[in-house]
Amino acid sequence: KSRDTNVLAFCEDKVMKILANKDALYNADGSSNVTASNAVLGDASGLTGDYGISVNPESLAWDGYRMYFADKQRGKVFRLSQDGLTPISDVGMRNYFRNNLKYTKDLIGSFDEVKGEYNLTITYPEVFDRDGIAIDLEDNNNTTISFNEKTKGWTSFKSFIPEVGLSIN
Repeated sequence: KSRDTNVLAFCEDKVMKILANKDALYNADGSSNVTASNAVLGDASGLTGDYGISVNPESLAWDGYRMYFADKQRGKVFRLSQDGLTPISDVGMRNYFRNNLKYTKDLIGSFDEVKGEYNLTITYPEVFDRDGIAIDLEDNNNTTISFNEKTKGWTSFKSFIPEVGLSIN
């Protein structure tokens, strides 16, 4: 995903910031100076923390400068903003996400521009008995949960389960 004049690469275990159409020259003290370059991609540097998007790129959604994604392997949901990575799953829902994300099939992210909410749809794989009949697992019901920026918290469980989401302005 491009942001400003850089590219963000969401890998399984890391989020990388890659300079685009420029490169960094490093001084002896470790500080960098940015210079124009004819290389398409320049230096890559990882953001703080060992968090990534796991194998669920469909969980990525954004609104302006803020980006949201889920890290299934670590049981967390993140917001990436100007202040860096913030584990928004820790806002009152730490145990819920830690216990539920590891068993999921798909994590679909979307952003509701009208309500200012990141919607994360969690779906679970179907389990079948020996006769091929689907078993309803009571604890693993597909759900959509919303994080609201104004209240800085998880505000609701939704009644819909989208297959995909997008915003058209």
